[in-house]
Amino acid sequence: MAEKVLVVGSGGREHALAWKLAQSPHVQQVLVAPGNAGTAKCGKIRNSEVSVSNHSILAQYCKDHHVGLVVVGPEVPLAADIVTDLTGADVPCFGPVAEAAKLESSKSFAKAFMERHNIPTARYGSFTNPEDACRFIRMADFPALVVKASGLAAGKGVIVARDQDEACQAVMDIMKDGAFGSAGETVVVEELLEGEEVSCLCFSDGINVYPMPPAQDHKRLQDGDQGPNTGGMGAYCPTPQVSKELLQVIRETVLQKTVDGMRKEGVHYVGVLYAGMMLTKQGPKVLEFNCRFGDPECQVLMPLLKSDLYEVIWNILDGKLQSHPPEWHQDSSAVTVVMASNGYPGSYKKGVEITGLSQVEDMGLQVFHAGTALKEGGGLVSSGGRVLTVTAVRSSLEVALEAANQGVAAVGFPGAVYRRDIDGIKTQPEHTAHGLTYKDSGVDIAAGNRLVDMIKPLAKATSRTGCTADLGGFAGLFDLKAAGFVDPILVSGTDGVGTKLKVAQACRQHGGLGQDLVAMCVNDVLAHGAEPLFFLDYFSCGSLDVEMAATVVGGIAKACEMAGCALLGGETAEMPGVYLLGEYDLAGFCVGAVERGSSLPRLRDITEGDVLIGVASSGIHSNGFSLVRQVLQQKHISYSSPAPFGKPGQTVGDVLLTPTKIYSRLLLPILRSGAVKAYAHITGGGLLENIPRVLPPELAVDLDASRWTIPPVFSWLHQEGNISEEEMARTFNCGLGAVLVVSPPDAPRVLEQLQAQEDAWIVGSLSQKQPGAEPVVVRNLRQSLTNAGLKSGAAEKNGGCHGDSSTARKRTRVGVLISGTGTNLQALIEQTKSPFSAAQIVVVISNRPSVQGLKRASLAGIPTRVVDHKLYGSRAEFDSTIDGVLEEFGVELVCLAGFMRILTPNFVKKWNGKLLNIHPSLLPSFKGVNAQRQALQAGVRISGCTVHFVAEEVDAGAIIVQEAVPVLRGDTEDTLSDRIKGAEHRAYPEAVELVSSGSVRLGEDGRIIWDSKRS
Repeated sequence: MAEKVLVVGSGGREHALAWKLAQSPHVQQVLVAPGNAGTAKCGKIRNSEVSVSNHSILAQYCKDHHVGLVVVGPEVPLAADIVTDLTGADVPCFGPVAEAAKLESSKSFAKAFMERHNIPTARYGSFTNPEDACRFIRMADFPALVVKASGLAAGKGVIVARDQDEACQAVMDIMKDGAFGSAGETVVVEELLEGEEVSCLCFSDGINVYPMPPAQDHKRLQDGDQGPNTGGMGAYCPTPQVSKELLQVIRETVLQKTVDGMRKEGVHYVGVLYAGMMLTKQGPKVLEFNCRFGDPECQVLMPLLKSDLYEVIWNILDGKLQSHPPEWHQDSSAVTVVMASNGYPGSYKKGVEITGLSQVEDMGLQVFHAGTALKEGGGLVSSGGRVLTVTAVRSSLEVALEAANQGVAAVGFPGAVYRRDIDGIKTQPEHTAHGLTYKDSGVDIAAGNRLVDMIKPLAKATSRTGCTADLGGFAGLFDLKAAGFVDPILVSGTDGVGTKLKVAQACRQHGGLGQDLVAMCVNDVLAHGAEPLFFLDYFSCGSLDVEMAATVVGGIAKACEMAGCALLGGETAEMPGVYLLGEYDLAGFCVGAVERGSSLPRLRDITEGDVLIGVASSGIHSNGFSLVRQVLQQKHISYSSPAPFGKPGQTVGDVLLTPTKIYSRLLLPILRSGAVKAYAHITGGGLLENIPRVLPPELAVDLDASRWTIPPVFSWLHQEGNISEEEMARTFNCGLGAVLVVSPPDAPRVLEQLQAQEDAWIVGSLSQKQPGAEPVVVRNLRQSLTNAGLKSGAAEKNGGCHGDSSTARKRTRVGVLISGTGTNLQALIEQTKSPFSAAQIVVVISNRPSVQGLKRASLAGIPTRVVDHKLYGSRAEFDSTIDGVLEEFGVELVCLAGFMRILTPNFVKKWNGKLLNIHPSLLPSFKGVNAQRQALQAGVRISGCTVHFVAEEVDAGAIIVQEAVPVLRGDTEDTLSDRIKGAEHRAYPEAVELVSSGSVRLGEDGRIIWDSKRS
């Protein structure tokens, strides 16, 4: 009879195991705890919410749900002896017992074990004293540069130092500063081995071992093994570096010896044994042991396993591995490519929408989920660092890699980080010594060539009459005669995009910068009446990120098409040490041409009384960003914050990165008509300095700001940055990207032509400049900036009042924790119903089932979760589960509303400044329980309630709102409590609004910071 199998874990490895198990006819259902979005509901596969850390609860769950087999994915449950606990409760479990798993959970034990059983490995020393470890590093007769935390450190406990000083510093970081917590109480210092690293896994039934095909994973973040170490960015299998003969050597000298050694020491090693090997000149040596499948190796091994995994596991548990060895697909190669969140392995954004996975599967590829979650209302979003893997199985490694890369390209995952070189071509297997290369110095010519190959078709698409945009030559050619010019004058312009680069790099949104760069150059050339002909770009960086560079240059090519000029060439400069990782700079150069006699400005024709026509900008364009960034810094506003200007749903970064408008196709026909006497590009210097550049010195400019529409971003900068009108006009375009000078009779016709395609207005006129007068006067600017802000605010309110929440301004996502009736919860629900509320309750969590508060939430249509504290063995486990639910719902602010559990310091630290509580007294008086009784016993005449940020000390956080309640003669605890509850129902919603709107926040010193402009 088919039975249920439970897989423990939540990553791509566990999805691959569940996927393979579900293919067995012996398996009725695969449960994954806790699982991810890929295992939530997929054929036979479902997620389970059972606690896997409380083994007695897990065992009972398995019995209650008729689970016949548990398969453990990650290392932590193995180290916690889940196998012994479950098998002792008559629940079959696949994996090594904790004593055997010490090969992974204690590197000190593993090194001593290998030494005892003559298993080849690096020379080493094990230490509990940092001074002893450093003495060993300096006195060893080999390069003792690898420093490892002995315990489990989530794959991050290994530092490969460049020299002895760095190795000693690593020891101090681990042992004295606690970089890896208790995992670093003992450190192992190893010899630095040189060679090719491979992964050799095997099945073991305690006596026999059966190797799996050898694999190789790629730890570095970026192509060419550049960037920081990660948990693994991809893997392929089998690896050609390990021949059948070499695999047999590893089987005999490492894998079988390890299982035999365990048995000699009284432990049967049953499960998967993973040996990380270095293929040195002296032969294969063990770097480390893992006691489970690797991730991402599992994602290439499972598709290559021909046998039924369920049957393989039971053959192992029954001791029949030798007579029933697993079978593998021959003449096939598998490649898996990890797609990670932008910023990984550092901080990264969660909740990024992912699309296109069905298209990938239609390509004959398999997607294994890791850090994914289901979005409320449907859809898929990221929820972790390594988000998913795309796996291809093909006839050869090269074909598999190409297919996997095509699959990754089909996934819609904005900002995703992944490698394209999961192919094993790193070093030669024979490990021949080589001299220093250009790549060793930080310049990757191969990466540069890949970039050129990627952008060649983009440049080709910009070809126009007069040239063919073929990249790769020493220079580009342009035929002016073929382009139709008779007696041309060449016009050139060069520019960059300034510190808008910093905004794009911080937001990791690079696509629009290409248009900014082209626009800044093309619009300048256009000011002389010239047609832009061709463009050259310069991209410089410290370390070339091919994907990012291709995004930028792709944007340049697209903008060249918009401008009507050819991308004729460019330069990519990789300069190690000049730029920080992830930073780059841009410059552009545009050449145009205009027939002699047709160039602008026509200074002799410009006279007093001429009319000024303004053409709308798209926003800030590419000037003034140093000032913009300063304002944001002073106001403590991040680029990911909801924009207080712009369209609903946009972030600050979205609005600031709006590309600069390119005016060439709009203006060229009008300029060639002869009606325009001058054209000023409103760039650096704003309105005050750019218009006079195209005028005779005896004329002055009179502008009326009430005549054009000023985008709200300028109003916000003016008000929040306390920037004067003069500074606004000297720094920014204030809504005008171009200003044309025309005679009054021509103005209506020119204006009509412009308004057919773009917003344009008559914005002023020219007059005779008086002695000592300013060359440009902008009337009504202050009032117009103020009016722009008022219109923006009204638009936001209207957007919030008329139903469609998708167009409403983003509200703070609130999670409420309760234990009982939920009267304060009800007050919060009523407040957040308002369309003007800055808060939205997205989940209510109770530590008790069936309480009234859960019913209140359900009636309001708010999702609920029960996390019963009785089912957890420790407060830390309970809090971790609560934290997981909060993360699942994207909670930004947590409110404790009658939550009768004390939270752990780690939880409070994580949510510092985002965790609110209400207490029934005027703190700091009468902390803790029975506050009303304390007040009555003390004989005070005034009590009340306090809403405060939660700190580690009970009822000691910074106070947000208090409301006083008089203590009446004859009051009892009950009567006083009733009146205080009424105050709580007013104070708590008020406090939530203050924090959600940004009017109040917690400073680094633990004190309240008020934003007077908001409050």
